[in-house]
Amino acid sequence: MTSTVLITGANGSLAIHTVQHLLSNQADKFLLLTVRDLSDQDLNTQKLRSVLSAVPGAKYSIRQLDLSSLAAVEQFSSSIVDEVSKGMLPKLESIICNAYYWNLTRDLETTTDGYEKTFQVTFLAHVALVLRLLGSFGPSVGRIVLFSSDAHWPGKNSLEKYPPAIPDENIDSLVKPGPDTPADNMGKGFQRYATSKLAVVTWMYALNRSLEKDPQLKNITAVAINPGNLSDSRALRVNTPKGLQFMSKYIVQPLRPLLRFVDATMRTSKEAGIDVAKLATGQVFPGERGYFTLLKKDTSSPDSLQEATQQRLWEKSLDWARITADNTSLRL
Repeated sequence: MTSTVLITGANGSLAIHTVQHLLSNQADKFLLLTVRDLSDQDLNTQKLRSVLSAVPGAKYSIRQLDLSSLAAVEQFSSSIVDEVSKGMLPKLESIICNAYYWNLTRDLETTTDGYEKTFQVTFLAHVALVLRLLGSFGPSVGRIVLFSSDAHWPGKNSLEKYPPAIPDENIDSLVKPGPDTPADNMGKGFQRYATSKLAVVTWMYALNRSLEKDPQLKNITAVAINPGNLSDSRALRVNTPKGLQFMSKYIVQPLRPLLRFVDATMRTSKEAGIDVAKLATGQVFPGERGYFTLLKKDTSSPDSLQEATQQRLWEKSLDWARITADNTSLRL
């Protein structure tokens, strides 16, 4: 029976390879692909359409979704719930939360919701999306794939200048931080990205606990994957300083085979995209929950494993994302 795989940021470096793998190996899946810009003026969306059109009979729909607007997430989710309930879309099998945002070159940015943009797009909007769509999963095994990074673990990423953290007090500073002190676009921008990834992993544990307790949804498992340091990722060329762009083009990509001896997670977007496709559809680790590095079950950072922090972030995320018993099937 056909089922739907939903991918956010589907025109991204990794996601396009996930799409290609699913088209080639699991043609029965219906691919629901979201992008911020639907037009062919966006070269990445144009590339996604090219990949899809190369496969005769491919079953897919490309939809616009701006994760920097919670109203847009709510509208999109309501539409999908309605289409699934009416049989216009197959029930969900997987949600792949691939989209993210970072800004390493400019001052702190906020969304129309008044929230810090990196945190909202990378983490909070996916919270709103996932929790609103849980009731649209089919009765068989379902999977939610969240994206982490070695950056979530303080001290592990070479770009880190200020460590990521979920504060014990004033947790609202995650969504409404004060001005950067000192002013440091690269350092503070990367810290916001790393903190968003820490939030993703921390929240994943609380989500799994809630799913396991729910008789109707316990068949759905959530995983957070560090897909590796992707040498050819477009991320290294967008909203990044020229020095990082130069390093990516002239050092990291050409020397990737050698750099793997220093960093075992150094690889291509294609390799990572295939792994994500397999993880999302249960080809590997069916029914497993938790944290992965590449396709190996792993232990996440000590900070992310603090159950009190997990619960505090869970409760605040419901509030920030405007999730209530009326718009999620999960028992709150």
